Amino acid sequence: MDLDLSYPAVSDLRRKARRRIPHFAFEYLDSSTGAELQFRRNRDALDAVLFMPDILPGKVDPDFTTRFMGTDYSRPFGIAPVGMSGLMWPGAERMLAGHARAQRIPYGLSTVATRLPEEIGPIAGDMGWYQMYCPADPDIRRDMLRRAKESGFQKLILTVDVPDDSRRERQRRAKLTMPPKITPRVVWEVLTHPEWSLKTLKTGAPRIVLPESYVDSDDPRSSLAHAGHIIRGTPDWDTLRALREEWTGDLIVKGVMCPDAATRLVTEGVDAIWVSNHSARQFEPGPASITELPKVRAAVGPDYPLIFDSGVASGMDVLRALALGANFVMLGRAWHYAVAALGRQGPAHLTHILTDDMKLNMAQMGTHALGDLPRRLIRD
Repeated sequence: MDLDLSYPAVSDLRRKARRRIPHFAFEYLDSSTGAELQFRRNRDALDAVLFMPDILPGKVDPDFTTRFMGTDYSRPFGIAPVGMSGLMWPGAERMLAGHARAQRIPYGLSTVATRLPEEIGPIAGDMGWYQMYCPADPDIRRDMLRRAKESGFQKLILTVDVPDDSRRERQRRAKLTMPPKITPRVVWEVLTHPEWSLKTLKTGAPRIVLPESYVDSDDPRSSLAHAGHIIRGTPDWDTLRALREEWTGDLIVKGVMCPDAATRLVTEGVDAIWVSNHSARQFEPGPASITELPKVRAAVGPDYPLIFDSGVASGMDVLRALALGANFVMLGRAWHYAVAALGRQGPAHLTHILTDDMKLNMAQMGTHALGDLPRRLIRD
């Protein structure tokens, strides 16, 4: 099968994934919150970022190697942390971490992954970033940091845009629990998705293994009240300062859109800021991330490291974010559509889709290097 003809875009991978995995797994991955207006706002705002094409540029063969925070990556994009990754496809964390290491792009492991950092860290190698939902208990926090560091993770991501749960109504309607409760509906979904089911049987039911290692409970819990929720605290500025002292590597704060907050984070010694609205999964009436990116860039200055995510679904979207001030772009859902659709072939095919889309669009714009993108922006 020629994957480029069968699955030329992320949307094709999404459609295949929807058919290939149980409904409750797809709804967890694909859903936002509320009426999903912020999801549409993200998409509309990205589509509104326009470039002026150019003519007669000669051969355009851009080098996508990107040096970011002292590390050379082969592309200016990477794999964002996604909770319960192994629910979308059994072994997803291992597949994505291995692909990241082979391709030299970053891989983010979530606190609420279905595999432990001790297992995934060695697979990701020096491409591993560890994402933390900060627990209330400082002893647990310090132990998590120790485990991440000893597992080889190079950078710590503190996610700050989840102060509490969100409704995520589609997820609730799908009756998702972790681990899944055995109901007639779940049995039907499992039986009608045999490949997912057999691979899950082989790898084991998806569980939030790191938080569960600190919680003495085997009771099935709602996916909105799992062990990760039990140990997750409500971090404040004092928590950030404690993390800054306890983590000796690079510290990234994810979920920032307010320029004033960004400025304060810089003064607190944070090494990079991740502009994100959690891909519309937390707060429906907020702005699109891409509209706030230039404001955060203006607040922190031209040289401060900025990462962007939320709604990125193509190589063109990566270029849009880079043109508006991001140094690096991360995708979450897209990688999981890829593994759910194509298994082990998925990550490599998505890397190809994104890379080819970037290159072809840069040819249209006559931009030979990523640094040339801002001059082709059509500005109001």
